[in-house]
Amino acid sequence: MDYKFISETELFAGTTQEETKIMLKCLGAEERRYPKDHTIYHMGQTVHRLGLLLEGGVNIVRTDVWGNENIIGHVLPGDVFAETYACNPEEPMMADVMTTLESRVVFLDVGKVIQTCSSSCDHHERLIRNLLVTMSVKNLNLSRKINHITPKTIRERLLSYLSWEAVRQGKMYIDIPFSRQQLADYLSVDRSALSSELSKMQKEGLLSYKKNHFILKEAKTDGMYLKMED
Repeated sequence: MDYKFISETELFAGTTQEETKIMLKCLGAEERRYPKDHTIYHMGQTVHRLGLLLEGGVNIVRTDVWGNENIIGHVLPGDVFAETYACNPEEPMMADVMTTLESRVVFLDVGKVIQTCSSSCDHHERLIRNLLVTMSVKNLNLSRKINHITPKTIRERLLSYLSWEAVRQGKMYIDIPFSRQQLADYLSVDRSALSSELSKMQKEGLLSYKKNHFILKEAKTDGMYLKMED
């Protein structure tokens, strides 16, 4: 298990590799590997363990009875998933957790996270604080997505999302974690209509793109304009 990487994640922030090793044993850590496009957790399933992504990529996907998918969130290496449901084990999952790449995940018994361990682990309180911070960040990300999909037009939704990514990454040439279909699902729009709008925006000189790499020519965000670096 990669103790160095895990000790540098948000969940284990402030711990050494040796401390992380002790904590993982205390939390009944189990590492598993999954192929691309594998469903780790299914909608309707109850879970008792949160997942910490070590390698690969994971999407949180909600699917309606007609098969329409809506990407609620994307999990990157170092991020956790299913923590809210693991803290409420009687509450069924409202979405699927699916890999987008070959992935490696370590699962932690959340019951041992939120309860004091029998060995009185010195680092237990720190882990609880980190978990609370992680969950608050997730809530902020969900609120951010709501802001992205609130505008009525596809262009406005694209501008909202891409502008935020430019601010987050601190540059105007950005990579996004979504394929074109996944981006359409995330923004709750039709893929063909999304592709058409991107083509129009490129012709108008607002941006250029290739697959998931975008170069924004000019984007207004929070009342200020971001310019391309020389």
